Amino acid sequence: MKSYIPSSAELAEKKSRVKYITQNLEAAYGVPINDDPCDPLDELILTILSQSTTDINSRRAFESLKRRFPDWESARRARPSSIAAAIKSGGLANAKSLVIKNALNEIKARRGALDLSFLQTAPIEEARSFLTSLAGIGPKTAACVLLFACDRKIFPMDTHILRITKRAGLVPEKFSDEQAHQLMEKLIPPKKHYSLHVNLIRHGRQICRPQNPKCDKCPLIEHCDYGQSQL
Repeated sequence: MKSYIPSSAELAEKKSRVKYITQNLEAAYGVPINDDPCDPLDELILTILSQSTTDINSRRAFESLKRRFPDWESARRARPSSIAAAIKSGGLANAKSLVIKNALNEIKARRGALDLSFLQTAPIEEARSFLTSLAGIGPKTAACVLLFACDRKIFPMDTHILRITKRAGLVPEKFSDEQAHQLMEKLIPPKKHYSLHVNLIRHGRQICRPQNPKCDKCPLIEHCDYGQSQL
């Protein structure tokens, strides 16, 4: 697929649509506020654990991991099998334990300490590059850490958001996750990255479902190409 570069007029039109989408979602679901952010390293581990499982299971695995290891240094020194045993409730424990141990080793080797607080003030692309350079850490995980723990102007794209933005015609159908990240970050209204991310996920779970979306109850119908085609 050739690189897609929207014209200035198309970009302006998409920005306007995203602004109204943001407003309509806030009217429907409220304005979410990130008033208790995690430590960035905690958020990284929690996000790794959240892959391919439910929020309840990933939180349970994270709490089990924290109980088993009093600090991240003790987890770093542990065998992957010990980490896997602590996080088994989250699924894919063997694979996730290797990603966690590698990340802790890399952070300690490169930063001298198990501390990611520098991500809160480092240039965004430098912060994103550091995280995605860790084995097993992709653009979505990096974006989640930077948005949730560091309040950076980053927009994570999960499966719900990718589905909705493609149905709405904001993101080309054949775009990869990385391409979608790059495009959507140009469209988000100021200080609305967290609100739009959280509300789009809510919307994807309740209304804009993978199968049988409830277009007749959708507050975004006026701004959705797919929804308009269903009328």
